[in-house]
Formats: sequence, C-alpha cells, structure tokens
Amino acid sequence: MDSFITTFHIDWKIIIAQAINFAIVLVVLYLFALKPLKKLMKEREEKIAGGLEDARCNAEILTLTKKEYDEIVAKAKIEAHEIFQEGKKEAQVKKDEMMAQAKTDVDHMIASGKKTLESEKAKMVEEAKKEIVSLVVLATEKLLAEQTDKNFDQKQIKNIKNS
Repeated sequence: MDSFITTFHIDWKIIIAQAINFAIVLVVLYLFALKPLKKLMKEREEKIAGGLEDARCNAEILTLTKKEYDEIVAKAKIEAHEIFQEGKKEAQVKKDEMMAQAKTDVDHMIASGKKTLESEKAKMVEEAKKEIVSLVVLATEKLLAEQTDKNFDQKQIKNIKNS
C-alpha cells in the first residue's frame, strides 16, 4: 500500500483536510440550500394540495349551484306558466263579461229602437189618417161643388153614414 500512496502522492493530512472541507461545505449547503429548498418544496406541495382541494370544492359547489339553478329555472317556468294560465283565464272572464255587457247593450238598443219605430209608425199612421181625412174632405167638397144636385147630395150623405 505504500507503493500505492507514493505512486499517487496521497497525503493523509490533505485527505482529512479535504474531508473536513467537504463536511463543512455539506453542512453549509444543507443549512443554507437544502433545508430552505425542502421547506420551499413542502410549502409548494401544500399549496398545490390546497389548490387541488379548493378546485375539488369549487367543482362540488359549481355542481350544486348548477343543480340549484336548474331547479330555480324549472320552478320559474312552472310559475310563469301558471301566471300565464291565470292571466288567460282572467282575460277570458273579462271577455265574457264584456260580451255579455255588449249583448245587453245591443238588446237594450234594439228594444229602444223598436219602441222608437213603433212610436214613429203610430205617428205616421196618425198623420196618414189625418191626411186621408183631409183628402177625402177636399174630394168630397170638389164633388159636391161640381154637382149641386140635391138628389146626389142625399145619396152621398147616405153613403157616408153607411160606411
């Protein structure tokens, strides 16, 4: 082994000094590089795990929110349909009321028109009678004026009395 040490010029003092230097560098690297790096990696790992957990929670919340949204939309559609149907029924009732009122008004107007027509008809018949009487009187006067025959006068008076 002595030949080995002399061939490679190995000095035990230098090897021990190198080992101590290596240990010092290893301790310094461990304390100032590896330990903070481990701490940073652990924090990063926890942050990533927290992010994954938050993402999972958010996905669950999103799913629940979607379900609630769908339920609310379905309820809103049902309520809108019900409101529409109620409005439709109310409109039909109002329409029926208005039609009944219009029919009543039309019947009233027709009855009023009939009464007016009947009164007008009665007036016209009365006026026609008066007109006929005056025409008959005028015609009779003319006939009497043309024929002054006493015999004729007597016959006409009898005819008038008989009719």
